[in-house]
Amino acid sequence: MTKVEAIKKVLEDHNGIATWRIIYDEVEKYYPNAKQMQNWDAGLRGVAYREISANKSFKRVGLGDGIIALLDYKEEKIDEVKQDTIKMHSFMEGVCLEIGNFLKLKTFTADPNAKYNNLLLSELTTLQNIPQFTYPEILDASKRIDVLWFNQKGFQFPKRAIEIVDSINTLEGALKRSLQLLEFNLSFYILCKNEHLKKVEKELNFEPYIRIKNRYKVYDYESVLNIYNNPIAHSNDEFLSTQAYF
Repeated sequence: MTKVEAIKKVLEDHNGIATWRIIYDEVEKYYPNAKQMQNWDAGLRGVAYREISANKSFKRVGLGDGIIALLDYKEEKIDEVKQDTIKMHSFMEGVCLEIGNFLKLKTFTADPNAKYNNLLLSELTTLQNIPQFTYPEILDASKRIDVLWFNQKGFQFPKRAIEIVDSINTLEGALKRSLQLLEFNLSFYILCKNEHLKKVEKELNFEPYIRIKNRYKVYDYESVLNIYNNPIAHSNDEFLSTQAYF
């Protein structure tokens, strides 16, 4: 079996799509000598990317090079996902994890078993456990935040706390969780449907949030999806700003 065939088999085992982390872990089942060469991982990627460049066998999915799929794999259609609140919530979490990974930050989610494009969110995160950056009580609240981005270098501290508010009834809990990180140098993002923007902004004008209102950024789903689909065009957007990360 060739390397291309081995990668195909791993993808088939995972419904046609997988992260490179999964491929690295499982490719030896089909290509036992896969890791015997120096820089074997780069060799596997090179084989796959040659196929992608030739429009054969595989394709990239999502943002960056972290996920590949079989050429005939059908990605989730956002218009269909929007019809299901639960799916939309996990889809937006996946989008935020992908953006964080694209920015080469460490990523964590409170919902590791939720799915994005048939992938578990735990397969997208670069952190399986939240870093022990503070007191246990604050960590307990922090690990329930939808998505956290951490700096890559040095001691790891949160740099973005992102909550997906798919129902206005979940806003209060989202704001309270983020407030536990008040003493840390990070920004708080609330992502919601366009129809909820004014309600979220109104809530931020009440105590205790009005005191730190400038640290909260409110985005509707479409704005984040536009950033996700074309990060180069939105490179000046504060959501992608790396100034506070390092």
